[in-house]
Amino acid sequence: MRILAIETSCDETAAAVVEDGRKLLSSAVASQVDLHAQYGGVFPEMASRQHVLAVYPIVQQALKEAHLSLDELDAVAVTRGPGLPGSLVVGVNAAKGLALGSGLPLVGVNHLEGHIYAAWLYRQEPPPEEPRFPILALIVSGGHTELVLIREHLRYERLGGTLDDAAGEAFDKAARMMGLPYPGGPAIQRAGAEGDPRAFAFPRAWLGDSWNFSFSGLKTAVLRQVQSLKAQRETLPVPDLAASFEAAVVEVLVVKTLRAAERFGAASVLVAGGVSANRRPRQEISLRSPLPVHIPPLEFCTDNAAMIAAAGSRRFAAGQRDALGMDVLPSWPLSEMAFAPM
Repeated sequence: MRILAIETSCDETAAAVVEDGRKLLSSAVASQVDLHAQYGGVFPEMASRQHVLAVYPIVQQALKEAHLSLDELDAVAVTRGPGLPGSLVVGVNAAKGLALGSGLPLVGVNHLEGHIYAAWLYRQEPPPEEPRFPILALIVSGGHTELVLIREHLRYERLGGTLDDAAGEAFDKAARMMGLPYPGGPAIQRAGAEGDPRAFAFPRAWLGDSWNFSFSGLKTAVLRQVQSLKAQRETLPVPDLAASFEAAVVEVLVVKTLRAAERFGAASVLVAGGVSANRRPRQEISLRSPLPVHIPPLEFCTDNAAMIAAAGSRRFAAGQRDALGMDVLPSWPLSEMAFAPM
């Protein structure tokens, strides 16, 4: 089974072909990071215009790298949501056009589900071991921070999520306060590599027994610390600020994830999403977890179409077929109700 997938939920235009839900045959990504860096974040209207320019060349590149034509595929999968409305529309319309012109079935995929199934992807044999159910998944990215219990394929129970900023968004805002470039996650990781994570006692929001997260208080603490330091000196100790901020975010993410895994009897832990590409969370959860930890390879952590193909393959095998009248769902929740196979 070979699935072509398109991903345009934010500022990456991507297409990929995946075989049997796991083996990567091709992956092409056109990034807009440099374009949006001047604004300190994604400019939605500009993102959608760039998707229009890039989507079909990227699809052609993915097919060429896979050495396949549309006639040799089984379905077209596409990110239906969540994401920026204008960006999603470009990808969904491109997928509809390909499905209509080729007669291939269309499968709409949730972006967060894609991040989960990135853990099943591989390029070369032998394939890595699959996560064992039940799985405790931490999805952590620029727009999402959620703890999800997965008892079996395509069945999700959301345990909690962020009450304000997602972790990735907090990284972007903290980086801006420190004078670091966008995107904030890689910038803080680079700066913090030379810093002391104990230099500043930034707060951790544990929220009692809740499985939710909150990073607004931490963000405010960083702002006040930066303002105080600027009033006292000309140069900020950016490495120490970055390392201390990163340590505060990672500690809450890791501790809550492992507590939830124990509480709900998980057999494995899965960490996915753009923030999982950062070195510190990957290292910390792997060192602390008594359970097997599955984290996608770096190329599949940030937004890509291979993960959409992997999730779409599961959906297609389960019998999902979407109509050409399918619309985008910018606020699509990851829940069992949202994912009943059609």
